[in-house]
Amino acid sequence: MKLLFTVVGAILVLVGAVWIGQGFNLIPGSFMTGHMEWAAYGAVAALGGLALIVLSRRRR
Repeated sequence: MKLLFTVVGAILVLVGAVWIGQGFNLIPGSFMTGHMEWAAYGAVAALGGLALIVLSRRRR
């Protein structure tokens, strides 16, 4: 279970980083590019992913 939560958390962090980049118009080529709400969604996803990783590492 720890491995699953770590992998899902890492995927969320990566997806969140892409969404942040698209929201801030750093990664062009998508309907999300330049829309600040996607940067906010990305931040939430990345923080959720980090929380999953931290919690999975703390579980015994």
